[in-house]
Amino acid sequence: MRQGNAGNKYDVVVVGGGIVGTMIAREMSRYRLKVALLEKELDVGVGSTKANSAIVHAGFDAEPGTLKASLNVKGTALFPSVAEELGVEFAQTGSLVVAVEREEIPALEELVERGRLNGVRGLEVINGDRLFLLEPNLNRAAVAALHATTAGITCPFRLAIAAAENAVTNGVALYRGCPVTGVLVDRGAVRAVATPLGEFGCDYLVNAAGLHADEVARLAGDDSLGIRPRRGEYHVLDKSARALVRTVVFPVPSKVSKGIIVAPTIDGNIIVGPNAEDIRDKEDTATTAAGLREVLAGAARLVPAVDGALPPITQYSGLRAVEKGGDFVVTPSTTVRGLVNVAGIQSPGLSAAPAIAPLVVEILREMGLRTVPNPAFNPERKPPWRFAGLCDAERSAAVERDRDCGHIVCRCESVTRAEVLAAIRGPVGALTLDGIKRRTRAGMGRCQGGFCTPRILSITAQEMGQAAESLLKSEPGSPLVAGLTRPEAVADWGD
Repeated sequence: MRQGNAGNKYDVVVVGGGIVGTMIAREMSRYRLKVALLEKELDVGVGSTKANSAIVHAGFDAEPGTLKASLNVKGTALFPSVAEELGVEFAQTGSLVVAVEREEIPALEELVERGRLNGVRGLEVINGDRLFLLEPNLNRAAVAALHATTAGITCPFRLAIAAAENAVTNGVALYRGCPVTGVLVDRGAVRAVATPLGEFGCDYLVNAAGLHADEVARLAGDDSLGIRPRRGEYHVLDKSARALVRTVVFPVPSKVSKGIIVAPTIDGNIIVGPNAEDIRDKEDTATTAAGLREVLAGAARLVPAVDGALPPITQYSGLRAVEKGGDFVVTPSTTVRGLVNVAGIQSPGLSAAPAIAPLVVEILREMGLRTVPNPAFNPERKPPWRFAGLCDAERSAAVERDRDCGHIVCRCESVTRAEVLAAIRGPVGALTLDGIKRRTRAGMGRCQGGFCTPRILSITAQEMGQAAESLLKSEPGSPLVAGLTRPEAVADWGD
């Protein structure tokens, strides 16, 4: 990763290191281009990308004829190969939209027709024994469900990290902690992007700034976008609840949301949520008692055992970037030459991301960008090593090679010291505790970091050569400790 040294001239600057921006940067690296990816936070994939349902949608929900519909279906078709290339977990679990009242059955037929118009394969309305054979823990009042075989689950932030790593190893320059403070426009065309790290000259600017895409566009003089945040709250259930559902279970959708789901995660937990609340503050990711109760009640309508029997291990909320037009915006600016807006990428944005990236390159090509294939481009990224995924013989061999592989740091998720070090040393290495957590799962288990946090702090301080007091949880101003009463204990934590 290149950090600092701004002021160079780039062919393309991509603003926003979420799943969309990182996938665009990776797509750009297929060509002989000088590309910079700017992310305002200290890591990629930490905005809307880190806090959503992690669902790869089949594509029957979006209105036919919209960008949402076409890019969802294309992106979902690309997902298995993209995930394999990037070494990221993806499971094609299928999904069910469940009608628990007979009055909801016509809505299922509407979704089937919508899916047919969108080009979705593998749709079928099922009921009776077939339904409960597929999901034995469903509400026994369920009368029918739309089964979509192409839906799946993945990990959105690990996919963004993987795409960023692949982009960087193929030549893209990544700058983190680099918010855009201005866009220099001369004679109607983009010339440079201003940041605290200096100016980045560029011929083309791709605005994939998520919730802040309207603000970045306005900096360039384009007032066409209007983004409002829509908050969704979630519960995460312990892995002991894994048998509750096998597929992604949806209710019949409303006009503003696909509804509160019950779904397995790619790591073996169960996720429940989200609700949908339009708010004003683009940084407000608080959870509320009322919202979390609403989520549990909605989930229990589909899978009654969710409520009460299995207490959640954590809760969180995420923000969706809703554009005033309602559809995805992936288009050249009509105000400023060289600017491409990629905005309003709410759900199913994760599903669509693999298809959005080549569309952006095509738009840039039509705007005049010369794209010569990069002969050194390697689409593959080696997946991180996982101690938890090894058999006993493989674990023994790993410890023989490296004693750090036998040093368990996180007991809940069986994460080793070797994995923490690899997360810090990677092509897009973790700079914060949350960065390590997202790369390794240390701290994501039942105890939520109660055991491993001081140990990771010690390892990180030693590896980065920094005082423990200077280490951050997630962002500037989020110190992990205020001070040490026994400084010598820091070294002991990591051993």
